[in-house]
Amino acid sequence: MSNEATTTGKKPAAAISLGRGLDLRSPVLLASGTVSYGEELSSLCDLTKIGGIVTKAISLEPRKGNQPQRIAETPSGMVNAIGLANVGVERFIAEKVPFLRNIGTSVIVNIAGRSIDDYCEVVSRLDDVSGLHGYEINLSCPNVKGECMIMGVSRDATYEIVSELRKITSRHLMIKLTPNVTSISSIALAAEEAGADSVSLINTLVGMAVNYRTRKPLLKNVTGGLSGPAIKPVALAKVWEVFNAVRIPVVGMGGIASFEDAMEFLLVGASAIQIGTMNFVYPDISRRIADSIETWFSAPDAPEYRNYVGSLET
Repeated sequence: MSNEATTTGKKPAAAISLGRGLDLRSPVLLASGTVSYGEELSSLCDLTKIGGIVTKAISLEPRKGNQPQRIAETPSGMVNAIGLANVGVERFIAEKVPFLRNIGTSVIVNIAGRSIDDYCEVVSRLDDVSGLHGYEINLSCPNVKGECMIMGVSRDATYEIVSELRKITSRHLMIKLTPNVTSISSIALAAEEAGADSVSLINTLVGMAVNYRTRKPLLKNVTGGLSGPAIKPVALAKVWEVFNAVRIPVVGMGGIASFEDAMEFLLVGASAIQIGTMNFVYPDISRRIADSIETWFSAPDAPEYRNYVGSLET
């Protein structure tokens, strides 16, 4: 199902196809983990005005996640160690998909696992479920010990898991990459070679916050994932690096807090963007940024959207 067309029948100026049926009326997506399963945000933000939602990570079995305290504020951002808490794939299908089918925008399911078999089983169970448009494969969560992060830092493991998933599904496969590696472009190339349709980056940076008075970390997990405006310069550099290494679309994220931030990501090579941490501050920020992008590209003297993406002059 495409969501490119508007109610007037005119294709939006900033509409973009990421391939394999994932057609977006707007390049603005909601990032996984910041809007749960969409319903929680729907009364605060018109989700029909954005390109799509990436759901909270779904695993084979329900997960309670890490022990609290799981979130702490930092200068220009936050650290979290939620630990992929979720309802599990069966409850997701039964309880969350009915709402998502009628959300009025594209639905991408973020998937996490402990093993390749886990990822494959979740995709297998979801693949016959209607109303879903693609999967974001989470190989890069920095606050779950001994699981998906291990696969996300290995070129060979990335290639293997994407290859196996490609055999199972004809839906769009977006691979979420970690910046916590020596060469993110090498991992992106492995995903592309194995059959990925797009890559999304960056996931959070490993960070921590402490209280010098109590001499204790603010997170029970000690370290967590750093997100928010503080990581934007790193994210821009990684998106630029990967854009210049692969031929598949790049979906950029990391510290986007304004229309100007979003435009910078498009300029360095992101075909679409995801907004995460700022949803906690301004629940309707995605709609406002989507509107601003559409207005900018609809101007008579504006460049075509596709021509603007990756047009940074160096």
